[in-house]
Amino acid sequence: MNPFDIFIAYLSWGDSGKNRPVLAFIIDDNNVDVYQITTQYGNKSETIQAQYFKINDWAQSGLDRQSYVDTGTLITLSLSTFKNKKPAGKLTEADKQKLLEFLKS
Repeated sequence: MNPFDIFIAYLSWGDSGKNRPVLAFIIDDNNVDVYQITTQYGNKSETIQAQYFKINDWAQSGLDRQSYVDTGTLITLSLSTFKNKKPAGKLTEADKQKLLEFLKS
């Protein structure tokens, strides 16, 4: 498991939840800080859209369609959350650099 790898993880809220693509960002011995990845962009407010980073190379990253990294909330998940430690994809080097610039601004 490496930073900028894309995984499918079960995310819960309240009494429900679902499997979602997430971007691993910070990894330590027991936890992984991730950003959610979403395809929902057009129906969001301008404030929310401003927090979304567009993944330009989405197909090369292992995603099925245009996707965005929701940088609004960094979520901490236990390593045990990831049943499959093999990533579903990885950000390209170009998108990785653009995301880091996006996070600085």
